[in-house]
Amino acid sequence: MKHIFAFVAVLAAVLSCNNIPEWDWEENFDGTGFNVESWSKVPRGTYDWRRYMSDLDSLYVVHDGMLTLRGIVNPGIDGDDAPVLTGGLWSKDKVGFGYGKIEIRARLAGARSAWPAIWMLPFDNSPWPNGGEIDIMERLNSEDIFYTTAHTPFTQRDTVYEHSSTAPIDATGWNVYGLAHYRDSLVWSVNGVDTYTYSRMADGPEGQWPFDREFYLILSMQLSGEWVGPLCTEDLPTTMDIDWIRFRKFEE
Repeated sequence: MKHIFAFVAVLAAVLSCNNIPEWDWEENFDGTGFNVESWSKVPRGTYDWRRYMSDLDSLYVVHDGMLTLRGIVNPGIDGDDAPVLTGGLWSKDKVGFGYGKIEIRARLAGARSAWPAIWMLPFDNSPWPNGGEIDIMERLNSEDIFYTTAHTPFTQRDTVYEHSSTAPIDATGWNVYGLAHYRDSLVWSVNGVDTYTYSRMADGPEGQWPFDREFYLILSMQLSGEWVGPLCTEDLPTTMDIDWIRFRKFEE
C-alpha cells in the first residue's frame, strides 16, 4: 500500500509540473459585452490613433468567447462627420500591469490603412514620453510582420539607439503576442518565441529606463495615420479579434 501512495504522490508532482502556469489575471471575453470593471471605450482625440474613435456599440462585439473591434465607414451618424469610425478599449484607471508576463491571443484582418495595435501607457498617467510607452504589437495594412517598440525620453532624443524590431506572424490567423516585463529588461515574443529585448543600461543616460511602474493596456483598431499612410475605405470594414488576455506576476 505504501508503494501505491508513493506512486500517486510522484504522479501528482509530475502532472503539476506540466500544468499550464496559473495566471493572476485573465480576460476571456465571455458573455455578450466587455467587463466595464476592467475596460472603457477609448474616447476620440486629436492624435493619429484616436482620430476616428467612436462609442458606437457595433464597433465592440463580444461573441463566441472573443472580442471583435471594428473599423468601418461612417454609416451616417448624426453630428459625426468623421469618414470612418474605429473601436478601442483601454484598462486606464481600472487595471494596471507591473512586473510580469502578459500574453494576448489575437487575429488581424488585413486592409489598406489598417493599423491595429496592442500597447501600454503608464497607469499613473505620467505625461508622454516621460513614463514610457510599450508597444506590444502593431501591424500595418496586411503585412506578415508585426512591430514592437519601447518609447522612452531617451529614445525620443536619440532616435538612432535601437528600441524596436519586427518579426513574422501568421498574417490571417491567430497569434499569441507576449511581453515579459522585468526589472532590467522588456522581452517581446510571438507564439512562445522571444523576438526582441530592450535592456536597462547600467548607469544609462537619463530617461533610458522609465519602466519601473505599472502600465495599462490599450486594444485599438486604428485606421490611417502618419505611419501607416492615408485613409483607404475600399477594404472596409476590417477587424481585430481578441480571444483572451492573460497576466502572471513575477515573484519579487
